[in-house]
Amino acid sequence: MVRNPTFTLPFSPRRVLVGAGDHARLVAAIHAARPELQLRGAPHTECSEADLDWADCYVGFKPPRRADTMGAVRWVHCTGAGVDAWLSGPALHESILLTRTSESFGPAIAEWVLSRMLAFQQRLRVLDEAQRAGQWIAGDPQRLAGTRALVLGTGDIGSAIARVLQGLGVRVTGISRSGTAAEPAFAAVHTVASLAELVPTADWLVLALPATAASRRVVSRDILARCRGAVLLNVGRGAVVDESAIPEALDAGWLRGAALDVFEVEPLPASSPLWRDARVMVSPHCSGPTTVEGAVTGFLGCLDALAAGELPRWQVDRLAGY
Repeated sequence: MVRNPTFTLPFSPRRVLVGAGDHARLVAAIHAARPELQLRGAPHTECSEADLDWADCYVGFKPPRRADTMGAVRWVHCTGAGVDAWLSGPALHESILLTRTSESFGPAIAEWVLSRMLAFQQRLRVLDEAQRAGQWIAGDPQRLAGTRALVLGTGDIGSAIARVLQGLGVRVTGISRSGTAAEPAFAAVHTVASLAELVPTADWLVLALPATAASRRVVSRDILARCRGAVLLNVGRGAVVDESAIPEALDAGWLRGAALDVFEVEPLPASSPLWRDARVMVSPHCSGPTTVEGAVTGFLGCLDALAAGELPRWQVDRLAGY
């Protein structure tokens, strides 16, 4: 049961505030589809208390930075898959409906994962440095086929990653809270209780988990210490791994490398040693970008459900965190 205990139907939103960097395009697309709606748009950092007192619906990935409450807003539609920014702050009262996008980020994130895995196997960083130095170095690329990946998170994103990797001959095992997967894309699926037992067998440790109370630092220092030269790839949330232990894990050989798209603090502080470690590939939380089409389609789908007097399929279960 999705839990939003004090939100009540019927509800027909009329005034929509879009808080996003690409707010102009989002507002234009929503207006084209629903010209009867009143619309305002601004970056989320610039949405004012007056805007929130005017709106009954807010569309955006992050809460307005200047607001302690959401004013008159009764419905928040998050344009990303992860809703931790909304659940971790004080602004979202339980009476406010929270929905998330219906857009599938799995294919894009699977490509990000594959590109990094190939970069490690093909020694692209080493070869790039050698080319710039004018050096002809020995060493053969390694095949992905026959390696073993452990994917934490078996929903839409984890399943998309598994499909791509399985197609290249990687044996993919999934880990989830329930021990089940959204799709039959895994060679096997286990519960989180099996994580410590399975990490020593993995060549790739792929994190595709949302940030919830249950997932916080599920990949602890102790789990990293059980790895045997795996590459860590994180496309979920920074909080699911003990980020401070990654340099130690690399130096000790528990990990042979890491590719990280998400971090505990974003942007990643300039003081972080991860920036300067040649064994680490850093990207700025870009593996699964939201598209205007996807954001608007998800919003309109939820809007149609509310118009029909129904709770949207994409309502967030606040206790589960997704």
